[in-house]
Amino acid sequence: MKTSHTDNHILRLLSLFTMAAVFPISPIVTNCNLRRFTRPCKSKFLTACKSVIKSVTGTTEGSVSPEPIVRRSGNYKPCLWDNNFLQSLKTDYTDELINSQASELKEEVRSMFINVVEPLDQLELIDRLQRLGLGHHFQEEINGILKNIRQIDDDKKDLHATALEFRLLRQHGIFISSDGFKRFIGNGNFINPGADIKGLLSLYEASYFSFEGDKLMEAAFCFTSKSLKDCLQNIADVDLQIQVRHALELPLQWRIPRFDARWNIELYERSSDMIPAVLEFAKLDFNISQGLYQEELKDLSRWWCRLGMGEKLPFARDRLVSSYIWSLGISSRPQDQYCRVQLTKIIELIGVCDDVYDVYGTLDELELFTDVVVRWDVDAMKELPYYMKICFLSFYNFVHETSYDILKEQNIEVLPYQRKWWIEFFKHQLVEAHWYYGGHQPTMEEYLSNGLVSIAGPIGILYSYICTEDPIKKEVVEFIEGLPDIVRLACEIFRLADDYGTSSAELERGDVPSSIQCYMSDTGVSEEVAREHMMDMMRKKWAQVNKCRFSGDHIPLSWHFVDIMLNIVRAAHCLYNAGDDGFGVEDGLTKDTLFSLIVEPIPIRETKACTA
Repeated sequence: MKTSHTDNHILRLLSLFTMAAVFPISPIVTNCNLRRFTRPCKSKFLTACKSVIKSVTGTTEGSVSPEPIVRRSGNYKPCLWDNNFLQSLKTDYTDELINSQASELKEEVRSMFINVVEPLDQLELIDRLQRLGLGHHFQEEINGILKNIRQIDDDKKDLHATALEFRLLRQHGIFISSDGFKRFIGNGNFINPGADIKGLLSLYEASYFSFEGDKLMEAAFCFTSKSLKDCLQNIADVDLQIQVRHALELPLQWRIPRFDARWNIELYERSSDMIPAVLEFAKLDFNISQGLYQEELKDLSRWWCRLGMGEKLPFARDRLVSSYIWSLGISSRPQDQYCRVQLTKIIELIGVCDDVYDVYGTLDELELFTDVVVRWDVDAMKELPYYMKICFLSFYNFVHETSYDILKEQNIEVLPYQRKWWIEFFKHQLVEAHWYYGGHQPTMEEYLSNGLVSIAGPIGILYSYICTEDPIKKEVVEFIEGLPDIVRLACEIFRLADDYGTSSAELERGDVPSSIQCYMSDTGVSEEVAREHMMDMMRKKWAQVNKCRFSGDHIPLSWHFVDIMLNIVRAAHCLYNAGDDGFGVEDGLTKDTLFSLIVEPIPIRETKACTA
């Protein structure tokens, strides 16, 4: 078929307009339209990189312009707490008189380790102090007691004492067999203790410290979880009923002590065996720590304002407070201030970058961005659209800032390590972007293998290490980078816990299927069944983590650091366990946690109760 001179002119114009509209954004943007979803999607959630030229009929005159890129929206609400609010935070618990009073009470509590001599009383003192958020003050005393407490005659221990001893020893890295529970077995099953709710609750909590393959402790979990659920409404002691409900929502092994400290302080204040010195020290310590957290959050708010990402990138989550709460869960000790500050920045930056990959960026933009990150070249940044330049420079500068800090303090060069971590993170994010644009439904195994990195588990663990440990050891960094079982399992649980809370919202906006949807696709089960499976899967992976910690294999990680690593997972449990997004949605759990932990001090008044 022949074409006229006019037709050829029209075709040339169309070609020029197409190139002018498309190539400044990305050289392969048109491919995006050809590789769109193969499954139906709601049109309002499409992120196609459209460059459709309006048809020209009968004339070559007039402008021909492409349709604009239609981007998705996460529909995130604005940040609830601006810089003015955060700068207004204040406390009355910073003067020397308050600190002196706290020091005196601390020594009074320390003396109890000498005065309390009965084994069960010692165990309960340790448990009480840990629940009140005071355990880190007495670590030496706690370790000393636990290393010698196994001399107790098993026949003299009831179910509560046996379970409490088991949990505390395993929690602190001292191996104890589960064989001690065999005497509570009859006819192959645990003997129902009837009214011993306290014993049932202690056994339930202990079951979360079991090892993979321990059938006895698996039976203990099944027995106690069912028994406690069945009797919950009939527990006469109101405070004991509250404790049981609290444990069934989330066990101690999955909780962050600092998050729960206030709840336990209020519960302890009502107990008949409350010791005034312990209660008063717990309150003072909480309020003094709150003042430190307020100052850290103020500094971080000023940093975030200077960075300007909340204003420049309105499509992304502006969640500084949520990020700080997460970092506080990872390590709340006063001496870990640098770790909290740097982790808050990382979490906030990763949240923004995650929204770039999951929501806002087009596939060709994301491929270009990933390539610039791999090259780690500021000059290459000119190829990026404006919003991506902001993203790239933000974490690029953060990496170099952290490298400088650590070089100055420890004379260790960590820049090459950090570059590697960010490159791996973005590569795995890009895999999910390809799944999204290609309409690919990953299997559960495929999803989890990629997702344990794209959730930023490894990068969070590695930064936790270099920001808390002194000296930093090359062999430890390389050990973590290799994703050994204990690290891989922690990251997998992190991924599953996150999906448990964010899956519904992500599905609504058309994101890549989460682990819940992948399991539903693999097996054909309902969402309710899939969620039950995810919870059971997390519990069994925790049992594998517990086994790794006692395996005897060489793990160049201190017991304390492994707890920091697992706190990343625990924080995810706390934020997402209810099935809601406790990170992205600020007016729920995050608001309650902010005011409880950072804004409102615990009222202190005269206490009257028994003495030690």
